[in-house]
Amino acid sequence: MLVTMNEILLPAQKEKYGVGFFNAVNVEMARAIIEAAEELRSPVMVGTAEILLPAMPLELVADYLIPMARKASVPVCVHYDHGLSFEKCMEALKLGFTSIMYDCSTEEYETNADKVAEIVRICHSIGVTVEGELGHVGDNEGAGMLSKPSDYYTDPVVAVDFVHRTGIDSLAVAVGNAHGDYKFPPKLDFDRIETIARGTGLPLVLHGGSGLSDTDFQTAVEKGICKINIFTDLDKAGKLGAEKALQEGAKTLMGLIPYEIEAMKDVVKAKLELFGSCGRV
Repeated sequence: MLVTMNEILLPAQKEKYGVGFFNAVNVEMARAIIEAAEELRSPVMVGTAEILLPAMPLELVADYLIPMARKASVPVCVHYDHGLSFEKCMEALKLGFTSIMYDCSTEEYETNADKVAEIVRICHSIGVTVEGELGHVGDNEGAGMLSKPSDYYTDPVVAVDFVHRTGIDSLAVAVGNAHGDYKFPPKLDFDRIETIARGTGLPLVLHGGSGLSDTDFQTAVEKGICKINIFTDLDKAGKLGAEKALQEGAKTLMGLIPYEIEAMKDVVKAKLELFGSCGRV
């Protein structure tokens, strides 16, 4: 069933479990995510991000994800993640996404708050939920890598003001997490998570979840993280599944697909079990 973010995250916040958000840049990924959630009776969030659109245009993502979410036997929120432009966020809204993240975290604080508040007014008028980001979650490598990530950590005091000014439904925080593969084991600021969760009263979001330890995830959820974003682990699993298929004699693209889906489902199931969302629906 197709639902909004609040319909998934508010119960998670109340019951102290986490919900996985997984990017799905093709139908195989979408199948792996939704089938795993159905088999484990878990709510799930699925979608794409603006940086991933070269792999699959937004309109095509909507064409397969939204019907699949509607037909699912568990709650599925279709979320547009890390929207970097107002225009693309509006496109996602028109295409039927039930949740939008407008990422203005690299802007000055006042600009971030004003832009996100505008998106919130539009989305809430038609029943769509919104995620914002305060502080900035960088990358582990490439152009988005931060020389000193702690300079961009979310300020708990400013977070309270940001939530009041924007009216967002969930808040992505920068607490030592980063996108992509971690070069070294990250050290999350769990006290900061707890303080922000208590001060804002909102479900918090952890980006850059691939590569964190099981203990990191469990502690983060205990402290107030309700949504955990996973892509790199899923993406790599699909590749490994294809490699296994080739090693076992697959001769066609069609022959790769079952292996890819099985490998990705294993990752999704492991995360859902770890986050504590299984058996919740």
